[in-house]
Amino acid sequence: MLTSGLQIYNANPVFGGREGWHFPPIGLLGGWLAGGRHWHFAGMWAFSLNLLWYGLYILISRRWRHRYVGGNDLKALQLSRNAKRRIYAWHRIAYTAIIPILLLALLTGIGMYKPAQFPWIVDLFGDWFALRVMHFLTVPLVLLFALVHSWLALKAGGDPLVDSMFFGPSPPPDTSAD
Repeated sequence: MLTSGLQIYNANPVFGGREGWHFPPIGLLGGWLAGGRHWHFAGMWAFSLNLLWYGLYILISRRWRHRYVGGNDLKALQLSRNAKRRIYAWHRIAYTAIIPILLLALLTGIGMYKPAQFPWIVDLFGDWFALRVMHFLTVPLVLLFALVHSWLALKAGGDPLVDSMFFGPSPPPDTSAD
């Protein structure tokens, strides 16, 4: 989504108009405006369906009670001397904060894609330019979330925890006598 979005940006930069700053073409996806839009929309469908599936899973499994920030987490940040408990509280704050950011990216993207069908979305942000800026600003927020989340994971469990996110849990050590 990032590389195709930057390809779309290059066709009509948000900041500075057509003479504005452009991203270098290396690493951009799509080759031109229409190609970038095709890749962006394909990624949007995968992203949207994944977000929908995650939302349903959280609701059905009732994990939302333990996954997102609550009063206990805010208390832990203020009072707890347990470093791990504070890290877990920051994790929940990050998980809670990313949901409205992702929904904002989706809403602003729909508003840009179909402004005639959803003029209320454009009106919600004031005008077309403000809508584009808001959509563009969700990118650094998601990247910031990824960095903070990774840093917190390293602090909470180190390399074994991060490795388990990508490769699954490590097998338990063999304790049988040879």
